[in-house]
Amino acid sequence: MPYPVISLFSGVMGLDLGLEAAGLSVLVGQDHDPWCVKTALANRRNYIPGDIRALIQQSPECSFLLRAAGLARDEVFALVGGPPCQPFSTAGKRRATNDPRGSLFMEFAHAVRVIRPRFFVMENVKGLLSAAIRHRPIAERSQGELLLDEQPGTAFQIIKDAFNDLGYTIIYGVLDAAHYGVPQFRERLIVVGSRDNEDIFLPVPTHFQRHQDPDHQWVTLRMAIEDVELNPGPYATFSFDRLRYLRMISPGGNWHNLPTEFIAAAMGGAYKSGGGKVGFYRRLDYDQPSPTLVTSPVQKATMLCHPTQDRPLSVREYMRIQQFPDDWKIAGRLNDCYRQIGNAVPLGLGKAIGQMLIAVAEQRTGIKTKRLRGTSVHTRLLDLLPAETAITLAR
Repeated sequence: MPYPVISLFSGVMGLDLGLEAAGLSVLVGQDHDPWCVKTALANRRNYIPGDIRALIQQSPECSFLLRAAGLARDEVFALVGGPPCQPFSTAGKRRATNDPRGSLFMEFAHAVRVIRPRFFVMENVKGLLSAAIRHRPIAERSQGELLLDEQPGTAFQIIKDAFNDLGYTIIYGVLDAAHYGVPQFRERLIVVGSRDNEDIFLPVPTHFQRHQDPDHQWVTLRMAIEDVELNPGPYATFSFDRLRYLRMISPGGNWHNLPTEFIAAAMGGAYKSGGGKVGFYRRLDYDQPSPTLVTSPVQKATMLCHPTQDRPLSVREYMRIQQFPDDWKIAGRLNDCYRQIGNAVPLGLGKAIGQMLIAVAEQRTGIKTKRLRGTSVHTRLLDLLPAETAITLAR
């Protein structure tokens, strides 16, 4: 079996399908969410339900995963997954702890330790990079300097140390799915680890806002949904009051574009609050990638209204934006479907990650020299350009 993969915290399998599109073989997935389990089974996937903590407690050597995949320790090409990100919220409750040692990250790290895959991929929210172990509310920060565990980045340092202690070389960075052919702006933290100190790298962007080749320009919302929007399938509904204001807004606009005399009433208590509030009364733009899909498109602060129709995006349109196949079945009620798809990794991002892993495994990364450590992106790009172009840029 080429490039066998085990997936944890698999959700609705967006990352898994993307990896398979790149040529990897996801042999087994796992999740605790009952609707994700039903979705996987509806698509006839090998999927292990249950709380990963209980499963590992019953089988510390993760034999339940290896047995389901038909593999032995050291035979897994990649172990992938996105441990739930709620514990790493930088907002959190007052005095909330973001310590990864008390989160499901530890189960992911344990699985890496006992299975010893050649590579691992962990995805999470970008806020994890700056999260402190213990959050001190802003209102209390005048009471003295932040303690060590209140410093930004201390939570992620624990994660890096844990992977280094396992003997894995890691790289990490925040990737925007729009740069990989996904019709959606969606930033995710990607951490990649190599057991054998191979020359891993973050996948190189392929799509840009401006590019001389149309095939490498951003994929827009119009491209994703234009052939299904007249038959969109089930979708949620906006309340009468919200729809009243949305009808005053043109494609690409939000609450800022309401007539001045209506803004205070439309925004309510949020009118005088801080933050950009870009999701309030947001009507989408056909000619841009979609904003990040959320778990509900009708909430006041995160509206995803169709560009020209007075409705939110439908479940089918959600699937298109996340790049799921049209025949992929999503189990559950309307809200369950939105939540599952909204939490998924877009397939295009997963495919780019999978292509990178295969390129490293087959030693066809195109970089023949010794790996450059600590150099700028500009320096690395010079290595990939023709000599005369590189010389011009270097000047």
